[in-house]
Amino acid sequence: MNDADLPLRGAPSAAPAAAREPVNVLIVGVGGQGVILVSKALAWLAQAHGFEVKQSEVHGMAKRGGSVFSHVRFGAQVWSPTIPRGEADVLVALEWAEGLRWLPYLKPDTGIFLADTKRIVPPFACLARRPGAPMRYSRETPAQVQEHVAEGYAIDATGMAEELGNERVSNVVLLGALSRALDFPEAQWERAVAEFVPKKTVAVNLEAFRQGREWIERSRLALPQAQAPAQPAASGSNCEVRLEITPGWCKSCDICVKLCPERCLRLNAERIAELAEPDKCTGCRLCEWLCPDFAIRVHLDPATAAAGEGQARP
Repeated sequence: MNDADLPLRGAPSAAPAAAREPVNVLIVGVGGQGVILVSKALAWLAQAHGFEVKQSEVHGMAKRGGSVFSHVRFGAQVWSPTIPRGEADVLVALEWAEGLRWLPYLKPDTGIFLADTKRIVPPFACLARRPGAPMRYSRETPAQVQEHVAEGYAIDATGMAEELGNERVSNVVLLGALSRALDFPEAQWERAVAEFVPKKTVAVNLEAFRQGREWIERSRLALPQAQAPAQPAASGSNCEVRLEITPGWCKSCDICVKLCPERCLRLNAERIAELAEPDKCTGCRLCEWLCPDFAIRVHLDPATAAAGEGQARP
């Protein structure tokens, strides 16, 4: 367990799936993270158990960076598809700041907060373009959030997904964590996962689900001091910027090229993004955060004497 994988307080207890009052689950994040998949899997599972289900979502910001949220309500009888402020039994956040923004919707006395420590910093937070400049991003730590939730968990779901070889399954890691807060059999959760993920990725998604579920189980046994989410290293003179571009994932959308503040990216003859002017790259990570297909990764490596300070390479 690394510093980002830290429970905030307590352990999630089963939500009252059989209660007369509807169970309210709010899933939030940004475009491209798979918020809708999580909500559809949960709605399908609840409906399969005979509950009346209402689902409401906003997903117009389909590109990376736009807010996306989904309300899922299920019970014996559900009238409204939206969750009132302060009435969410569980808040699942696929991005840290989005989770904090929706905290007022969580039940103050019994609500469960499950959040990935993933940071997707919007473009307007990077107005200071000099190397090492601070970003306008939420700085609240899990310890501070703990004061405002009954039960809370900050989990490095994205890091766990990367270790599985597919960053896109981080949403299913969170789904696995959610499964410990709702009273449905594990086998039926796995069936819901297999129903909605691409068929070629069923195996890795099921493993991601199990790891998220197991993380919650382990955290019940050990509750270390909560710490801040992992922060990306600041770009600057002590770092060497390295862009890792996966050609097979690049869809030639041109977003990274057009929004790069330093204009150091371009599409090559095969219309694949590449770093055209390495010396101009400041490692601001905008290309990484805005890529809708996760095709770009920015690495800030310790500068070497041979490479020189702040040098970038493709």
